[in-house]
Amino acid sequence: MRIYMNIKTDVVIAGTGVGGLFCALNLPPDKEILLLTKAGLEESDSFLAQGGICVLKDESDYDSYFEDTMRAGHYENNPESVDIMIRSSRGIINDLVDYGVEFEKQDGKFVYTREGAHSTPRILFHEDITGKEITSKLLAEVKRRRNIKIMEYFTVVDIIERDGECRGVVGMHDNGMMTAVLADYTVLATGGIGGIYKHSTNFPHLTGDALAIAAKHGVELLNVDYIQIHPTTLYSTKPGRRFLISESVRGEGAVLFNAKMERFVNELLPRDIVANAIYEQMEKDKKPYVWLSMRPIPEEQIKTHFPNIYRHCLEEGYDVTKECIPVVPAQHYFMGGIKVNGSSRTTMERLYATGETACNGVHGKNRLASNSLLESLVFAKRAALEIGSTYSEVAATGDVDPESCRGCGKDYKEIIRKEIERSKREHEQHNDGA
Repeated sequence: MRIYMNIKTDVVIAGTGVGGLFCALNLPPDKEILLLTKAGLEESDSFLAQGGICVLKDESDYDSYFEDTMRAGHYENNPESVDIMIRSSRGIINDLVDYGVEFEKQDGKFVYTREGAHSTPRILFHEDITGKEITSKLLAEVKRRRNIKIMEYFTVVDIIERDGECRGVVGMHDNGMMTAVLADYTVLATGGIGGIYKHSTNFPHLTGDALAIAAKHGVELLNVDYIQIHPTTLYSTKPGRRFLISESVRGEGAVLFNAKMERFVNELLPRDIVANAIYEQMEKDKKPYVWLSMRPIPEEQIKTHFPNIYRHCLEEGYDVTKECIPVVPAQHYFMGGIKVNGSSRTTMERLYATGETACNGVHGKNRLASNSLLESLVFAKRAALEIGSTYSEVAATGDVDPESCRGCGKDYKEIIRKEIERSKREHEQHNDGA
């Protein structure tokens, strides 16, 4: 292994989902920023988000929104993080609208939809491709900024540590060559861990690399065993990523049936409860799936609110306006991650983490539907604002010798699995002693 190039920038951000993009857009415009992505620019889970993004509709909704988030997270959430997210939500929506994001409106006013575990409709959406709408508009703005550069197909394999501080990253291009990116500040926004699972809604290249790197450098992790299973993905025997059937369809009236075409669960309960009920029903039915019916939703609403789901199911041979579709739970979201504070700062100086890579405790043990995009955006902006307000340069590091780095190489997945087991044991011990 050899490094053939050293690059110097002010801030390096690993990840081009909403967390990485929004962080870059909120950093000072006089700073040189380099965005890195492991695959192509549109191959982030942010592009896949279907349902929508939560927002505090007005002050009267605060207590309800706070309680819904806490209840879904089994009250293991960090209340301060929840408060920050909710209080910041309207400002984030205003930012997105300024960047050209279009949410569904009627008579000039936002239309709100509802999903599982929400006590009231408070979710803004753009058809059933809200993540794509938001991420594509942020990406377009990033491309317009002269101070932001993007490097695709670059896998971060290590961070550069000097005197207990992060001074950048080391990564590998798709041709196998190595590059060191020296920076005053580093932000990890590399997404979740779905790639280590056989069945996941995530892109397969999202394998939790940043977590493994952080663990090897002694950067603190939190709640690594808190992994969310989404109740409804389209059942298929084909290999690869599972197609998500958004929770919004259940929020709009879709129902779940067992093999005898009987309802067996309240479809609007939190995700973990619904997923467990489906697993139990599959075992009773001796079937690898249960049925989801979207027929309670008017046909025109299906085609306008859920056009992507409608088209994909047609391609798979199902007309959701006329028949049930087979669904099965799959790994979907990671509530744990690199431990950060309310400004997304990790336990290592000059190192930040945001989005699904990070854990500020906002989701607790189970994420409330449509809080993911919001949480990523809120805390990515807070990271950028803190970096900007406290910015200081570091002394020139010089060229980086690869031998001084502790790259994880091929043991990423094994490191993460060990961390998940360790975290699980700690939670079990805590619960036993409670």
